[in-house]
Amino acid sequence: MNETSLGPLAWVNGSDAPEKSAINLGFMALSDCASVVVAATQGFAQPYGLTLNLKRQASWANLRDKLVSGELDAAHSLYGLIYAVHLGIGGIGGIAPTDMAVLMGLNQNGQSLNLSHGLQQAGVNSPEALDRHVHQSRAKLTFAQTFPTGTHAMWLYYWLASQGIHPLQDVDSVVVPPPQMVAHLQAGRIDGFCVGEPWAASAVQQDLGFTLATSQSIWPDHPEKVLGCTREFVGQYPNTARALVMAILEASRFIEESPENRRSTAQLLSAGEYLNTPAACIEPRFMGDYADGLGNRWQDPHALRFHGNGEVNLPYLSDGMWFMTQFRRWGLLREDPDYLAVARQVQRLDLYREAASAVGIAASHADLRSSQLLDGKVWDGSDPAGYARSFKLHALNDTAALLAQR
Repeated sequence: MNETSLGPLAWVNGSDAPEKSAINLGFMALSDCASVVVAATQGFAQPYGLTLNLKRQASWANLRDKLVSGELDAAHSLYGLIYAVHLGIGGIGGIAPTDMAVLMGLNQNGQSLNLSHGLQQAGVNSPEALDRHVHQSRAKLTFAQTFPTGTHAMWLYYWLASQGIHPLQDVDSVVVPPPQMVAHLQAGRIDGFCVGEPWAASAVQQDLGFTLATSQSIWPDHPEKVLGCTREFVGQYPNTARALVMAILEASRFIEESPENRRSTAQLLSAGEYLNTPAACIEPRFMGDYADGLGNRWQDPHALRFHGNGEVNLPYLSDGMWFMTQFRRWGLLREDPDYLAVARQVQRLDLYREAASAVGIAASHADLRSSQLLDGKVWDGSDPAGYARSFKLHALNDTAALLAQR
């Protein structure tokens, strides 16, 4: 591990010392938990006075509940989960909204939308064929995503809608924890899913279906997982929160320093206590090498990435705002929130920039970024309410949709 000119020991003494040294850090069994696992196990946390106790969770709902209760101090988390809890649409029966914080982005890209082998055999092997099947078949298809307000639900809904398929009317949507996706597909309980790797690759390798779209084909270099916690945790332990970001930033940088580091990280993740799946299932897409199960293979220019010289890790306000526009679009929010104000509450840009500076990583002064998605729409955060209303397919003010997703 390379120390910066400041040296990590400058941050573990006196007033900068972590207020809490042992951190319970939640994660899900997904390839994009890599920087959290590397930080905890490869010596990146100790120089900052931290011990990271990794806690694998069975579902995003469990992870959410433990974050809110304080059983977990911080976690590898879905962007949309953090915002849902903050806004009070996190599905926690009877519990008031909890002020939340996004400390940094953990990764971009690297999620997939897969269809079943049965659909493949029926000739449904393209977006156009899926559109025809959905609108001509009497039986609704069932698609799984991982959490009602999570990134996978939003990618699934966005992609389906871009093909003219209404995700809340034309198909059924169910929640399945990521590691259970392949078993549900194999059992025929679902016709397709949107999930993070390595589970989409695993389904392809087991000949249980094929990858129809990647999340990076929806939005190149899209925001994905974040390091999330409650605002109370940051307020009570600000030095700890900053040191945690520094350690994970160093781990993120390490993963991308060389192909060898990526491969060794994929091997590390295969262990029973992390992903518990063969490295051969993790490594190809971890390295950007995609095979879709239809005979196509490519090196993806926007594959899973963890650092990108800090571009991945900066918690842009516009990234958080985008998820709120989709909550509004699909009826999860009855009214427009103050998008920018909420993002400023949640995204801890101040703390992130302090941590990045301390470990010698450049942090853009911009709080917003601009991106073009697969339907040609440009998202730059300038008019979030207008953006939410701009889509042909939506469920604005649809109370039934709201209740169905809780």
